[in-house]
Amino acid sequence: MEMQSRRTSFRSLVARTCLPLVVLAVASGCSYLVFLKPASVPRKKGSSSTARGPAFAAEGAPRVAINADADWPMYNRGYDGTRFSPLAQITTSNVATLAPACTFPLGVKANLQTGIVAVNGTLYFTTATDTYAVDATTCALRWRHGYDYDPTPPFDPNKVNRGLAYLAGPDRPRLFRGANDGRVMALDPATGDELWSAVAGDPATGETFPAAPIAWNGMVFMGNAGGDNFAVKGRLMAFDAKTGGRLWSFDLVAENGKAAQSWPPGTERFPKVGGASWTSYALDTATGVVYTPTGNAAPDFISEVRPGRNLYTYSVVALDAREGTLKTFYQLLEHDYHDWDIAAAPSLVPTRGGQHLVIAAGKDGHVYGTDQATGRRVFATVVSTIENIDAPLTGKGARFCPGVNGGVEWNGPSFSPHTNMLYVGSVDWCTTLATYGADQPGKLKGKEALPWTGSNALRTPFGANELARRGWLTAIDADDGSIKWRYASPTPLIAGVTATAGDVVFTGDLQGNILAFDAKDGHELWRYAAGAPIGGGVITYQVGGTEYLAVAVGINSPVGWKLESPPGRVLVFKLR
Repeated sequence: MEMQSRRTSFRSLVARTCLPLVVLAVASGCSYLVFLKPASVPRKKGSSSTARGPAFAAEGAPRVAINADADWPMYNRGYDGTRFSPLAQITTSNVATLAPACTFPLGVKANLQTGIVAVNGTLYFTTATDTYAVDATTCALRWRHGYDYDPTPPFDPNKVNRGLAYLAGPDRPRLFRGANDGRVMALDPATGDELWSAVAGDPATGETFPAAPIAWNGMVFMGNAGGDNFAVKGRLMAFDAKTGGRLWSFDLVAENGKAAQSWPPGTERFPKVGGASWTSYALDTATGVVYTPTGNAAPDFISEVRPGRNLYTYSVVALDAREGTLKTFYQLLEHDYHDWDIAAAPSLVPTRGGQHLVIAAGKDGHVYGTDQATGRRVFATVVSTIENIDAPLTGKGARFCPGVNGGVEWNGPSFSPHTNMLYVGSVDWCTTLATYGADQPGKLKGKEALPWTGSNALRTPFGANELARRGWLTAIDADDGSIKWRYASPTPLIAGVTATAGDVVFTGDLQGNILAFDAKDGHELWRYAAGAPIGGGVITYQVGGTEYLAVAVGINSPVGWKLESPPGRVLVFKLR
């Protein structure tokens, strides 16, 4: 009886104590009581839909295996990133007879920087929000997958996506791409249906995902862009190809060990940030090592705030693809203050002279050749005009070349084993910029999701580019870095460059010309006026024994590239 009485008293005490707390918590909106917190819910996901076209492949899924000679299954064609086509039907003697085979009009203006993927008679390409599959010989639509961001990124001036990766297995084919609301997704190549969508980052902080991923051995590799924005750190991630589950993530700004000492300690006001990647990647399938380029440290233009080498920015970083651990890195610029990202994807080049080089090109106007095993720099070849780069950036302003949109951009070198040459497009475009001084740290205030560059002009955080600009196509000896020939372009050359076994080099310019050159001597062999600036993919592929050339045409970029373009198109050519 006494025990029963004690139990009753305890229950009464609990009721008298907890009830007022519950009432108080509900009335005041408090959430410190664990049992009152709402259940966790997944982050918002954008809506998507797939429309089928007249060439929808009703007969079923495409083959699983990739044709190593005929197909172009990722941004730079192969894991080595060399952009070399082994097809030789189009040659220096017949390339002048290329003629349009078909055209696919997107019907909308787009900043069309997409690489083009060609697998089993289908072309795949992207805009910032849409993914297309078209017949590779007729350009008839198979399907279009449309995606609406949620949440919408607060700062996404370029509105761009650079393309997809195709993976044949392990159980079924898949396409992979990023989205600028912080996601990576997988699509069915046959139907365009969304197979999974995984959260990869947070657009509210300024992270976007425009890069073209690569996929290998059941894994998808993808990094974030946004390293110019306040508090955004670059990282490379691996996702499970079947489920989208994240396997690992590696910070491209050193946080631990000796490398972290190459930065000053990060604070809330001056965080250790930058090092993002925004193009694509390479992978050594023999060793299972993935190579990522990294961008600038931030703030971009005030180096006094971040003394030291700022590892692993301005580098090519090599990671164990299965574990996500560091193998090595090649830092190409030790302390930059010009926003000179290592922009283009690296390539792994076996030269005629027996060297194994990591080739990388950057916005600083150089192509770098580095010994893959030792990290020894073999050459650094200038491919853009270099002017006034040692001048300090001050409040009075300074002009430098290459500017922030100069050098080598998102399309890097192509390598031909036939000629042992690298072929690279580049940009001459100078920038004038004024900054806050080192003695004005109070002026440098970061805002989440917005550029944190150090420019003292709010409306021009990356300075003012000159009106005059031009470009180059440069052929470089892959063993010693010497220049073999150059083509002077009246416009920047930012489109894909592709060398073929027919000894032809293809690219395009911002006047809308598709161009073909003799790979050996640079002689112009053919040009076609496409009617819109070209900054996207230029590839060759084969269907039914016929070699085709496909080009993404139309780069509508009024802010970044000062270009207005008609609606985008993909043009396909074949020999008459």
